[in-house]
Amino acid sequence: MNCPMCTRWQDQPQLRIAEFEHCYAMLNGDQFFPGYTLLFTKRHVTELFHLQPAVRQAVMEEVSRMAAALASVYNPAKMNYELLGNMVPHMHWHLVPRQTTDPLWPRPIWSEPHEDCLLSDDRYVQAIRSIRAALGLID
Repeated sequence: MNCPMCTRWQDQPQLRIAEFEHCYAMLNGDQFFPGYTLLFTKRHVTELFHLQPAVRQAVMEEVSRMAAALASVYNPAKMNYELLGNMVPHMHWHLVPRQTTDPLWPRPIWSEPHEDCLLSDDRYVQAIRSIRAALGLID
């Protein structure tokens, strides 16, 4: 199996935010929407119903914890949660703090193509540190 999500944690260490019991959280390289984060299961699984109830509940708590930290840092008008898996069939959430001032508000983030917004290494580090602090993680 050639799943890009299965190797993402190893492939992009500079974007790592946190390792939880069941999931990894990483800042998305494209920061067109500031704070855009991916949270994905450590184990390759495609559907929520494939998880045992206790694990499913724990995963949803990790999603909620990550979203709360992003909300604390970015103070969005709305947090978007996307769990699709059509193109990458590995359970992963796109957690996107949305602002009423963003160019695509209130439409979905994929409603129009846009150029990737890549940050300097220092800005990625600053964003990740802020999110980790909101999670209560000490560097």
